[in-house]
Amino acid sequence: MGKHLALRPYQQYAVDLIIRKPAVGLLLDMGMGKTAAALTAVKSLLYDYFDIQRVLVIAPLRVAETTWTEECREWDELQDLTVVPVLGTLKQRLTALQRPADLYTINRENVPWLAELYGSRWPFDMVILDESSSFKNHASKRFRALKRVRPRIHRIVELTGTPAPNGLMDLWSQIYLLDGGARLGQTISAYRRRWFIPAGGYGHVVYNYEPVKGAREEIYQAVSDICVSMKAKDYITLPPVLYNRVKVRLPENVKAGYKRLEKDLVLELGADTDIVASTAAVLSNKLLQMASGAVYDETGGVVEMHRAKLEALADIAEANAGRPVLVFYWFRHDLERLQNAFPKARQLKGAADIRDWNGGKVPMMLVHPASAGHGLNLQKGGSLIVWFSMTWSLELYQQANKRLHRSGQQHTVIIHHLIAEGTIDEDVMNALQEKRKGQDGMLEAVKARVREYQNQ
Repeated sequence: MGKHLALRPYQQYAVDLIIRKPAVGLLLDMGMGKTAAALTAVKSLLYDYFDIQRVLVIAPLRVAETTWTEECREWDELQDLTVVPVLGTLKQRLTALQRPADLYTINRENVPWLAELYGSRWPFDMVILDESSSFKNHASKRFRALKRVRPRIHRIVELTGTPAPNGLMDLWSQIYLLDGGARLGQTISAYRRRWFIPAGGYGHVVYNYEPVKGAREEIYQAVSDICVSMKAKDYITLPPVLYNRVKVRLPENVKAGYKRLEKDLVLELGADTDIVASTAAVLSNKLLQMASGAVYDETGGVVEMHRAKLEALADIAEANAGRPVLVFYWFRHDLERLQNAFPKARQLKGAADIRDWNGGKVPMMLVHPASAGHGLNLQKGGSLIVWFSMTWSLELYQQANKRLHRSGQQHTVIIHHLIAEGTIDEDVMNALQEKRKGQDGMLEAVKARVREYQNQ
């Protein structure tokens, strides 16, 4: 048996809003129980109002696979809802679609396939976008596919805690899916013309826009009748979260090699900032790899440079003996080296791993932030996070940390960052603390490197 679902007042407000409005955006902070609120509203619309018949949930892969099913199992009031994941091979997906269910969950990458499969016979009269910020790109295949079938969708709900991770430009496509362009314009071009000015470009190509004075307030006002924003700090008392920098000192020979690599790559970039911008990711990737302890050579092989971070992680695990550790890594060779160094560690791959972690059966879980950054409930399995290698993405960083620091967590969450001294790790950490956007922080760091070596 599950547990009794006692919705908080703000969750009940969200439920009522979903029932009342055919299109609504719930901009709720991570960990505020968006899924439970949405499921409660779905159940009422299905069996009290008889307003809908078939619900599609579009979510990140891991969330589509586990979160919605597990949420129904957890609560007595939701256990009679049936959820069928539409995942796997083509045959598995087609078979899943033939099964009767209240909700079907699918990963966002397969939305174009689903829209193509049904076309004008689109059968889902309600669609829930779990983490709607993944539809922020107006040129993406997933957005264009959903836009085509949008007229056949009776109800749509967007759930996200980060609606505009890279700025106001990210809002247009998400709001368009709600209202067909009624509030922010029929096209992205109209949206830009009304509220933005060009702020960077090359020739006739504009690649950056800045909002005009007062644009933010006007845009928020324009969408205020179909979007509601709630912050966790205003409604939920969570345990404290502590952020800790663990300084990792590289061996002298490795540090010298790092400086040579940094200088050679920077000097190849030259003084032109346009060239810097186009190759910043290459420089950043190489330096982050070396700071973590290994680099890919020209053939794709892995060359280990040091084990300083592995040793630092071992110290943390030993000092917290008995406490499960959630480790975030970025590069594939990070995962391989972590698995070799910690044989009992497990990579998070699917539902069984999540259940075992929350059941206290996994001493160390290895997770890539891009695969577990949204929607997964891991707070029952531990309260200790270690960032083995860093990410420039503020959205992924915040979402990943919220896997533990969310409603239901009983202990203080401690987040350790393994920072290699004198490396790009420090730039990433500073950018995240200053809440700079990932690409902007990366470019500023690279430009600083260029200026440093030009002045020598």
